Amino acid sequence: MRVLSGIQPTGRFHWGNYFGAIHQYIALQNNEQAFYFIADLHALTTVREPDKLREYVRDAAIDLLALGLDPAQATLFVQSDVPEVTELTWLLMTITQMHLLEKCHAYKDKKARGIAADAGLFTYPVLMAADIILYDSDLVPVGNDQIQHIEVTRDLGQRFNHLYDTEVFVLPNAHVLDQTAKVPGTDGEKMSKSYNNTIEIFLPEKQLKKKINSIKTDSLAVEDPKNPETCPVFALYKLFATPEQQEELAGRYRAGGMGYGEAKKLVLDAALEFFGPARERRARLEADSDYVQDVLRQGANTARQKGREVLDRARQASGLTRTPADGIDG
Repeated sequence: MRVLSGIQPTGRFHWGNYFGAIHQYIALQNNEQAFYFIADLHALTTVREPDKLREYVRDAAIDLLALGLDPAQATLFVQSDVPEVTELTWLLMTITQMHLLEKCHAYKDKKARGIAADAGLFTYPVLMAADIILYDSDLVPVGNDQIQHIEVTRDLGQRFNHLYDTEVFVLPNAHVLDQTAKVPGTDGEKMSKSYNNTIEIFLPEKQLKKKINSIKTDSLAVEDPKNPETCPVFALYKLFATPEQQEELAGRYRAGGMGYGEAKKLVLDAALEFFGPARERRARLEADSDYVQDVLRQGANTARQKGREVLDRARQASGLTRTPADGIDG
């Protein structure tokens, strides 16, 4: 069982990224083979500052390693370090029907929000399909909003196999992530970089405290009973607390006599304890850039070996009999 997942380097990872996806990706890394990539080519549709993109890629690698991704179990690499993915993208583009892309929710939603509908945004699902297909991926962990992209990947893989009358591509299955734990942002809405309401995982303690204290709450007085089920502070506390701790705090909410400031302090303490080991690992990794680069270099080599195998099958099937390694002459 080969697992594959990618994550965009469009900013520092936040609590929503971790509880919504990253910790589940890491839990799957003990499968037979796992590939995790930092999707810098995808990020080009939104990040147009070169230095910032390079910084985000570096931070993403360090963060993932600090949070528990183990290079001995999983292959970690940067998407653009595997050029085979761009050639496979073109092969898939030649058999992709326009109406398939026009139906994609991500494209329609971003266009509705006024984001420029350039070709990169429109053909984004084809690159994503190439990301998945290139490694003979069996299982792709995704949220509910990404299931359609797996369906597109399967459609393109099936169409290619059918057109060339061969079983070139493995068809992946979606592994739907458990997203039952809502991760609200500082404004109470879903935590997202798009809404500028995130709490970053590795913020320095003073900045983390400031972010948590900025969480919007209602105007009930300290002595008033409060509803834990509608409070974003309580929802964030649940991410870190045991069931017993959750029940205790819920009782204090309902009894009254407790202010939101005290609840926010509990969230801060719980978050610092939960991410404490990862913070220590990150500090060590930050000081050892050679190790991080070695991990990414070795990961890219492993990914390219597999990618070349799959791309060669696709080239042969489509009539491109000469592989890049064959050279020009002969």
